[in-house]
Amino acid sequence: MAAKKDPAEYDESKIQTLDPLEHIRKRPGMYIGRLGNGTNQNDGIYVLLKEVVDNCIDEFIMNHGSKIVIKIDTEDGTFHTRDYGRGIPLGSVVDCVSKMNTGGKYEGDTFEFSVGLNGVGTKAVNALSAFFRVRSFRDGKFKEAYFEEGILISENDGDTDEENGTEVEFSPSREIFPKFKIDLGFIERRMWGYAYLNRGLSLLLNGQKFYSRNGLRDFIEKEINDEKLYEVIYHRDDKIEFGFCHTPNYGENYYSYVNGQYTNDGGTHQQAFREGILKGVNDYAGKNFDGSDVRDGLFGAVAVKVKEPIFESQTKNRLGNTEVRSEVVNKVKTFLTDFLHKNKSIADRLLEKVTLNEKMRKNITDLKKLAKDKQKKTSIKIPKLRDCKHHLNNKTKLGEDSMIFITEGDSATGSMVKCRDVLRQALFPLRGKPKNSHNTKREFVYKNEELYFLMKALNIEDDIEDLRYSKVILATDADQDGLHIRNLLLTYFLTFFENLVTNGHLYILETPIYRVRNKKETLYCYDEEEKDAAMAKLKNHEITRFKGLGEISPDEFGQFIGDDMRIIQVNIEKMSEVPHVLDFFMGSNTGDRKQFIMDNLV
Repeated sequence: MAAKKDPAEYDESKIQTLDPLEHIRKRPGMYIGRLGNGTNQNDGIYVLLKEVVDNCIDEFIMNHGSKIVIKIDTEDGTFHTRDYGRGIPLGSVVDCVSKMNTGGKYEGDTFEFSVGLNGVGTKAVNALSAFFRVRSFRDGKFKEAYFEEGILISENDGDTDEENGTEVEFSPSREIFPKFKIDLGFIERRMWGYAYLNRGLSLLLNGQKFYSRNGLRDFIEKEINDEKLYEVIYHRDDKIEFGFCHTPNYGENYYSYVNGQYTNDGGTHQQAFREGILKGVNDYAGKNFDGSDVRDGLFGAVAVKVKEPIFESQTKNRLGNTEVRSEVVNKVKTFLTDFLHKNKSIADRLLEKVTLNEKMRKNITDLKKLAKDKQKKTSIKIPKLRDCKHHLNNKTKLGEDSMIFITEGDSATGSMVKCRDVLRQALFPLRGKPKNSHNTKREFVYKNEELYFLMKALNIEDDIEDLRYSKVILATDADQDGLHIRNLLLTYFLTFFENLVTNGHLYILETPIYRVRNKKETLYCYDEEEKDAAMAKLKNHEITRFKGLGEISPDEFGQFIGDDMRIIQVNIEKMSEVPHVLDFFMGSNTGDRKQFIMDNLV
């Protein structure tokens, strides 16, 4: 009997050497994060655009060019950018967009506070594009290079009347991104982000102008609008810009940036910003307020410039530089103490909010104790939680991809529990419809057992610094009851934990509504259009309509929460609109809501 060959046999034949182009195309996630299909603001097609625009921003930061023109054709998926900076040195145009470890960002004097991926970004864009054209204009001369799927096809140069700068045109590769749609709403929000962080820069997106005169102050004013309890407290110097204001809402909300890069997971600069606010308030008041009392209801933004930033991932979601902490803390504390002394009316309103927070916290202390005692009596663990092994706050690679599905009941959970990845996928089944959280106080969470346990499962009682799951996914049925439960959960998070949403952790799971199959092939369809296409493709087919997640067998369900899982990130375009939306959809105005449904019913 012949010996079986070990399937995992490891010898010289298994060793491969990939050139940089092959490596980027084979492992694009290492360079741009997720691929996606354009339905999420962090999908790869938007990262490609971001990397090109970041290079334009770098020119503005170094005081070269105050205008960037961006044109996007959503039909054919083509992106076009033009800056008016110095232009890439003509002799290095090809190398700068195609050769790894080649660029102008390794020398600090040339790009002191770089935004992009330090000379890697444009190479990744080129490698992942169906076509990529770059033109550099410098002092009456130009150089052009044209690539297809990362391979140089042609070069051209000569005289020009164009102003200095760089022009890039590309379209994402259909081999890498086989099916994508461009959502201009995501791109418009990013353009506003660039404008707020770069006072005086004009960005033109398909003719629409994005411009900010007052930087982060404009951003905060626009986001919270009539929600602010006092005028925005704002400061800017050469290395740091920050602002904040209290609102009537619960929790804390921060937007933090390093060299123009949004760090949605915060880092040392955001922690220092929070600490500086606490120390400044206590120094002014001559008291020792608790941090949660000072910061509850706070909406703030901070942007720092760091010469050699250290990020915890290639996509720069969290700053790791420890040396920035003391400088940020001291600057925030010193400015805030001085500001409050000079602006007594604002200081009085701020302390009034802090004192109210302190009173509310003390009022719910007994409720917290009762809830915790009840949890101990019920179980050492949170009832019904089917946990995973790795969590976000464990700082492991699998933990960074951890997720929890909030399901509608035991029937849906039954299918998911058999096919989930126990290393990174947790389940939390609801017992029914949760109560409406709208217009309730914080005590509501502690009096409602199920919502209390949900808060504890996520570990977000005080803030989201120790959130246990990277993604919180609402997995309800696509029927009327399921949609109502989804709205109730959205209301719960937006009322008490809105920073979970603003930091991009809340998602909605999409599952198929129809199954179309014949004896040879099975297709799953998420809407009527996909169903019609499947019916046209498969002869002698049969159609099944799934009424709920519990009807989908574990064998089928596995693919819907696997690598090809469809999830929609819950995004908030403007914080000040949230209370009005919740009032309308979850408030007591039944007549107005009914009329709206009747007017918009299809």
